[in-house]
Amino acid sequence: MSEIDLLRSIRPIWLSKVVQKVARGENVRDDFRNELERFFDSVEQVIETGELSWMDTMLHLYATSLTQTDLEISNSNLTQFINQIMLLIFSACRERLGEADALKLIEALMPAYAYATEKAAQYEIDNQVEFTTKKLTQVQNNLEKLNQSKSDFITVAAHELKTPLTLINGYTAMLYENLEQKGSAPEYKMLVDGILTGVARLQSIVDNMIDVSLIDNNLLEVNFQPTWIQQIIKSLHAELEKDFLERRQTFTFNQFPGCDEMIYGDPERLMQAFRNVLLNAIKFTPDGGRIMVDGRKLPGFIEVIISDTGIGIDPDMQPVIFEKFFRIGNTALHSSGKTKYKGGGPGLGLHIAKGIIEAHGGSIWVESPGYDEQKLPGSTFHLLLPMLKEKPANLAKEFMDASARVKF
Repeated sequence: MSEIDLLRSIRPIWLSKVVQKVARGENVRDDFRNELERFFDSVEQVIETGELSWMDTMLHLYATSLTQTDLEISNSNLTQFINQIMLLIFSACRERLGEADALKLIEALMPAYAYATEKAAQYEIDNQVEFTTKKLTQVQNNLEKLNQSKSDFITVAAHELKTPLTLINGYTAMLYENLEQKGSAPEYKMLVDGILTGVARLQSIVDNMIDVSLIDNNLLEVNFQPTWIQQIIKSLHAELEKDFLERRQTFTFNQFPGCDEMIYGDPERLMQAFRNVLLNAIKFTPDGGRIMVDGRKLPGFIEVIISDTGIGIDPDMQPVIFEKFFRIGNTALHSSGKTKYKGGGPGLGLHIAKGIIEAHGGSIWVESPGYDEQKLPGSTFHLLLPMLKEKPANLAKEFMDASARVKF
C-alpha cells in the first residue's frame, strides 16, 4: 500500500483517539470532530503532494482562535496540542498497521510533524507578540490620558488659586499700611508679616504650577535677549548668600571660558532654572558642605556644571528626578522649606529647570556615584545651552546645526 492509502486506513482510529483524549462533553465533540477531519485532510494533502504548506491554513486557524484569557496567562498550548494529535497519528500507525507499514508511514509523516510543530510555535510567538504589543499600547494610552489629566488639574488648580491669592495679598498689604498709619502694636505687624510670608510662599508654588502647565503643553515662551551666564550666577550668589550662610555652606564660582560672553537667552528664565538647581544642591547638602559652579565652552555650546558635596542620587533615580512631583525620600516625612536640609517641596523645581533649558534648545542631566548620607558622594548637574550669537528665528534649526558640531 502507498503512504496515502496507509494514512487513510488509520483515519477512523486516529479520530476516535483524539476525540476521546482531547474533547470534553458530547456537544463539544461533534464540532471538534469536524475540525479534526479538516486537519487530517491537510495531512493527506501533504503526503500526497509533498507540499508542507497545505497545513498552514489549519494551523493559522487554530492559532487565531485562541482566547484573550489564553494569551493573558500565556497558556495557549497550541504547540502542545499539535504535538499531541500528531503523536496520536503515530500511535494509530503502530496499532493498526504492521511494523513495516507503520515505519513507512511514520517516516513519511515526520517532515509534516516537524513542520507543523515549528509553524505552530511561530504562530504562538506571533500571537503573543501582537497581544503584548496591544497591551503595551493600551497601557501607554492610559498613561498618556492620566498624565494629561494631571496636567489639566494643575492648570485649573493653579488658576483657581491665583485669584484668591491676589485678593489675600492685596487686602493684607492694605491692612499692613493701616496698622502703620495708626501706629498699632508691633505684634500686629508681626502677624501680618507672617501672613504675607505665607502668601508669598503659596504664590511661588502657584507660579511653579503654572510654569509646569506651560511646559507640559509646550506653551513656555522664551524671551531671547542678550544674556551673560556670569552675571546670572553672580546675581544668584547674592540672592542666595543668606541661605548659604544660614546653612554654613561654601559657595565657589570658577569663572570658566565663555561665561562672560554674550549669548541670546531669556535671563529671567535661565536664572529661574539655575536657581532651582542651586536650591536643590543647598537642600540636599548637609550644613558645612560645599557647592561649586564651573563649566566649559564647547563648539556651539556652553556647559554650566553645578556640583555639591551632598547625599547624592541613586543611579536608578537619576533618569526620573526631572519628572514633576518626584521627590527623593519618604513623602510621609515631608517638611516644607526651600533650603532646609532634606526639606520637602512639591517636586517641581528640577522639572521646571529641565523645561526651561530645553526651551532654549539645550539639555540637562545629572551624574552621581549614588545615594549615601554618611559618605556624601555628591551630585553634579550639567546644563548645556546653545551659544546663540543672534536672536534665533528658528530655534530648532539652530539647535540641530549646533548639535552636529558639538564634541563631548
